[in-house]
Amino acid sequence: MIELGTLTEVDLREVWGYEARDFTPWLKENIDRLNQVLGLDIEITEREGAVGPFAVDLVGKDLGSGRTVIIENQLEPTDHTHLGQLLTYTAGRGAKIVIWISPQFREEHRQALDWLNENTGEDQAFFGVEIKLVRIDTSRPAPLFKLVSQPNEWQKSIAGSRTISTRGEAYQEFWTTFLEKLKERAPGLTNAKKGLPQSWCNIGAGRTGFAYATAFKSKGRFSVEVYIDTGEREKNKQYFDQLYEQKDSIEKELNMALSWERLDNARACRIAVYREGSIEDSEEGLNELQDWAIETLIKFRNVFGKRIKTL
Repeated sequence: MIELGTLTEVDLREVWGYEARDFTPWLKENIDRLNQVLGLDIEITEREGAVGPFAVDLVGKDLGSGRTVIIENQLEPTDHTHLGQLLTYTAGRGAKIVIWISPQFREEHRQALDWLNENTGEDQAFFGVEIKLVRIDTSRPAPLFKLVSQPNEWQKSIAGSRTISTRGEAYQEFWTTFLEKLKERAPGLTNAKKGLPQSWCNIGAGRTGFAYATAFKSKGRFSVEVYIDTGEREKNKQYFDQLYEQKDSIEKELNMALSWERLDNARACRIAVYREGSIEDSEEGLNELQDWAIETLIKFRNVFGKRIKTL
């Protein structure tokens, strides 16, 4: 008979003595653990982001939709003070994805998040997430995130579909299928679950300011690319130039020629490969685009990933 271990809960304060000094920096560096629970690809862009004279713990963006994300952390049971702060920060930063983390949600605060989800627009999402630390016998403590409040995606998608064009619906269906295939063939590359009614889909590249993107372009073109936008023009150009210095070795490893687009008149930079493709292609053609994009993204991750981390 297999002998099983005993699961015990660990006091959060044993690992993170102070929320601002210990837990928030840890979450910033380990955001993918939260992404896996939420089904999102959040990239953190600021810690202690300014909101007038106040500061929100973490600010970021969802790479799949481009929506602004804020995260408010609390290592005690939820209270009215933090609920008020959450709403202040949401308005002050124009956040569309709002996440409140606590070891214990009081029922009235969970209900408040549910009410906000039911009475805000389809692009607005409020998440309540409980965090615990557990260990098996004498193992190291491990974090467990549990969703206690989240938007009803079915209701919101129905509301949103009233304003989505036929073309938008085609994009959404394409990207949803694409993400399903991608997670099956390349586990860990994305946590996103649902495609959006837009011509592009971004995936985190393991470093703030970098993304792997797949997009329908003008003139019947379809691309996979490394997109560089740290928010600072000079830094983007510097990173691009450092990668361009490795152009020959990168293209040799990929076994393909790339389009190196420094975009001197724009803030961002792009390194892309193109092929023919349109959202109006046949079902067989769209499946072929998805398969090509997945194969190319895996190659990009293997070749660019290690280089991006060392820039």
